[in-house]
Amino acid sequence: MENQQSSSSLKTIIAILAILLVASLVYIFKITSDAKGVQTELTKTVSEKEGVMKDLEDLKTTYDAAIAENTSMSEELIKEREKVVNLMEDLKKSKGDVSSLAKYKTQFLKLQGNMKVLLAENEGLKKQNTTLTTQRDSTVVVLGESKKANEVLVVKNEDLSKTVELGSKLTVLNMKTSAYKMRSSGKQIATERAGRANVLKISFTIAENKIAKTGDKNYYVQVIDSKSNVLGDKKTETFGDKSLTYSFVTDVKYANKTVDVSEDLPGKDFAKGTYFVNVFDKDELVSKTSFTLK
Repeated sequence: MENQQSSSSLKTIIAILAILLVASLVYIFKITSDAKGVQTELTKTVSEKEGVMKDLEDLKTTYDAAIAENTSMSEELIKEREKVVNLMEDLKKSKGDVSSLAKYKTQFLKLQGNMKVLLAENEGLKKQNTTLTTQRDSTVVVLGESKKANEVLVVKNEDLSKTVELGSKLTVLNMKTSAYKMRSSGKQIATERAGRANVLKISFTIAENKIAKTGDKNYYVQVIDSKSNVLGDKKTETFGDKSLTYSFVTDVKYANKTVDVSEDLPGKDFAKGTYFVNVFDKDELVSKTSFTLK
């Protein structure tokens, strides 16, 4: 009887131990499975965190390149880059759990969207600047060519003005001087003798010029005898820094047609020798001649 009870107790103990062993095995398997799951989840989380960080770094690099182009939008791009940098710092400090990673992913996508909008706008501004630069360069070229053309025209106009000025000057021709003996009757007798002469006749012609100015013209006639004396009025006229002593002034009314001028210069005791006669338009010598009295 006692042996039967002992055998029954032993079986019971063995059964309990077997149950405990199975339970332990089941528990150990569950713990092992859970550990593997946690390890897998941690590995996945770390990988996702690194992925988000890599995306943020790429985003920052893109902003750096755009800012380096120094466009009118550089200030806006710098502000957005700062947001990316701040998010990277926060991500480094985070525990990297699923909920926080989801938040960082959401913020990254938002920043990425902002970047696409800003870069598109920046690209548009760059194209506009390129177009404006091209137009400006073309304008500079056109203005340069216009300036050169104007300079050429100015030179041509100056040359033309000089040509017109030269062409509009009056020409004095056929200048002659003769000595005469004036009788009491008014009759003039030509002579070459100094002792007989009492008047000098000076004549010249002003040629026709269609482009010359019409109106009164004054010519200064200077007669110098063989002793270098100026005959006649001996008056002096000043023209700027120049002065002219003349014998008389002849006034001519000019109307673009040929004009013959003749003036008498009375005198006495004319010296023998060569005489010089000059005609001036203001201070400019326009004609000259000479004659000799015996």
